[in-house]
Amino acid sequence: MAGPVDAAFFARLTAANERFRAGLPATLAQLAAARGELLPEAPTPALVAELQSLLHTLAGAAVTFGFRELGHGARALEQRLRVLRAFDAVGAGDWSAWLGELDGFLAAGLGAPPPHYHGAGFSPLP
Repeated sequence: MAGPVDAAFFARLTAANERFRAGLPATLAQLAAARGELLPEAPTPALVAELQSLLHTLAGAAVTFGFRELGHGARALEQRLRVLRAFDAVGAGDWSAWLGELDGFLAAGLGAPPPHYHGAGFSPLP
């Protein structure tokens, strides 16, 4: 009996993977829109929390569905953002540096056709 159950499970997993892949452009656009509102000189806590939430969700889902580079890139950005949030005061230069990394991540995703979401261009790490 394990055969039909396994087949049904993998069919659902494949469908979920395709939904995730199809939704990636909208997810990245949502992240880009939130990023566009953040001013390095005066980042609002609510917007920073929204960015962290979006990155956290993207990181977990991406790895779950086999988009390892995308997930690791999102996780690295999220972790750096957590560090920035841990301080009472962060300079505009530090925010700008983080935003530059996020911009590179987004450019890799928004500029690539969907089959290339597995590419190493998603990693903000050198």
